Amino acid sequence: MIDKIRNVAIIAHVDHGKTTLVDELLKVGGAVEAHQELQERAMDSMDLEREKGITIKAKNTAVKWEDYTLNIVDTPGHADFGAEVERVMKMVDGVLLVVDAYEGPQAQTRFVLRKALENGLSPVIVINKVDRDHSDPEGVQEKVLELLLELGATEEQFESPVVYGTAKNGWFVDDLSKVEAGGESMVPLLQTIIDRVPAPTANLEGDFQMLVSNIDWDNYVGRIALGKVQSGTVTKGESIWLCRKDGTRVKSTVSKVIEYSAQGPIEAEQGAAGNIVGVAGFEDVDIGETIVGSEKMEALPIIQIDPPTIMMQFAVNDGPFAGKEGKHVTSRAIRERLDRELKTNVSLQVSDGDEAGFFNVCARGAMEISVLVETMRREGFEVLVSRPNVITKEIDGKKMEPYETLYLEVPDDMVGGVIQALQLRKGITELMEPRGSMTYIEVTIPTRGLIGFEFELMNLTSGHGVMSHLFKDYRPYIGRIKTRQNGALVSMTTGTAMTYALKPLEERGKLMTDPQDEVYIGQIVGECSRAGDLEVNPTKAKNLTNHRAAGKDDSNKVQPAIKFDLERAIEYIEPDEFVEATPLHIRLRKRILDPSKRKRAEKAAKED
Repeated sequence: MIDKIRNVAIIAHVDHGKTTLVDELLKVGGAVEAHQELQERAMDSMDLEREKGITIKAKNTAVKWEDYTLNIVDTPGHADFGAEVERVMKMVDGVLLVVDAYEGPQAQTRFVLRKALENGLSPVIVINKVDRDHSDPEGVQEKVLELLLELGATEEQFESPVVYGTAKNGWFVDDLSKVEAGGESMVPLLQTIIDRVPAPTANLEGDFQMLVSNIDWDNYVGRIALGKVQSGTVTKGESIWLCRKDGTRVKSTVSKVIEYSAQGPIEAEQGAAGNIVGVAGFEDVDIGETIVGSEKMEALPIIQIDPPTIMMQFAVNDGPFAGKEGKHVTSRAIRERLDRELKTNVSLQVSDGDEAGFFNVCARGAMEISVLVETMRREGFEVLVSRPNVITKEIDGKKMEPYETLYLEVPDDMVGGVIQALQLRKGITELMEPRGSMTYIEVTIPTRGLIGFEFELMNLTSGHGVMSHLFKDYRPYIGRIKTRQNGALVSMTTGTAMTYALKPLEERGKLMTDPQDEVYIGQIVGECSRAGDLEVNPTKAKNLTNHRAAGKDDSNKVQPAIKFDLERAIEYIEPDEFVEATPLHIRLRKRILDPSKRKRAEKAAKED
């Protein structure tokens, strides 16, 4: 029965409790028996999601409550993965907007809410973490209502219901006056969803029609197209047609129909109108295409998403250690892997570079690409990755670049250093106001100026600063922005790094290489203490003599090297440098390894 179905997406800023809320809903839906325990963050199935503590891919499940089926889609909370949010909006009829009762609406809250309102969806506002110290559910509710007004919500959307509670402790209440006493269960939230989220609108009698909004994989039947059935029903064994983006149509037979439950995907005989189902039968199907039950049916409009703003180069590893660790090292293997990623990530764009073995990868942000590179190196790939570059446009004959609104919360006594760093990155402060012991700052800044700033903010505020950002618009190109003030210590030899050689280099900068590490010519082994690069020899060994030292030579110990993770390394490097990502190592290196060729290239660039 279509009136017993509710399709809901859960949207929120990073770390506002969205995935924990899904865990509690799964418990209510019978995902575990009374004597069992649900795995924490059950919907975060990727290794990287568990390591980073964020949702990267949109995933769906279903909860059975009383005689209702609640199809729930868990979406990412980071702006770089916004395309995951945009495409699932076509599958649902309502959203749960989860907001932290202390932090209130943040940058991604604004983004995901705007997308929901644009699709005509009314939110159920969930004020989460009311048990947090200094939480202010009433104040946060006012801020959410202000945000709804600012985003142009309709009267119906503005009258959205509000529930208050704590997903971690498994209770919600539907009245602000009940927060102090606390709640007992998830029932008030579930009842609000049933009462306020409309049942799906679908044509029960027509031929089958479904827009593909997600892709899954089954080891037996291959690719599975996921989406909300807009019309008719789909049955195992019947003929269906795939309407491709280029206008062509492909006929196939349904090999499997999948429905979702709290226990996971289950095979069904039929997928009914209004329900979110998976359909197998096509070897090659992409997000945004339409599956129909008759050859003459029209395709549904393709999902429109915001364009990418960042471009990075992928290249074949040409270093001296190439092929020692990875199984996939050729340009053909890298290109095939990137093409495979395009089938499930609609926000990525890939094109061939100007040189052989180079590929231009465009995305929403550096984190989105760093997640792809990290996944590739775990699959056995070796690849070189460049520093992120913004995608500029020419408008009315002028070169334009993307700008973003940066939202900051920093300790009061550290504001001066942060503002100074933002000015060097061409940031313009729009708003500054006190919030307890913290200062809230809004800054308009070029996207280029944000590259690497998160780590600088951590250093400036001793880890207490919090930032988020959101694309604003395109503005005239502002000129050169210097985000790294120091040069690099570059190895002039290939070999094993020695303590004897590294000890004197500590006076020249910060080391990124430990003794006994293998290094090669052109590799960056440290950060220079001043501007400009410095050629060094980290492999020089102490000459052996027949004289014995009197006592232990403890003075030759060096400080532990700085080790970057992939995301930090990508944002740290300069345009003339690469990150070498292999299954076992992340190295920083110069694009041109040979020092004499590098100097000639630098001289030619200056003359140009």
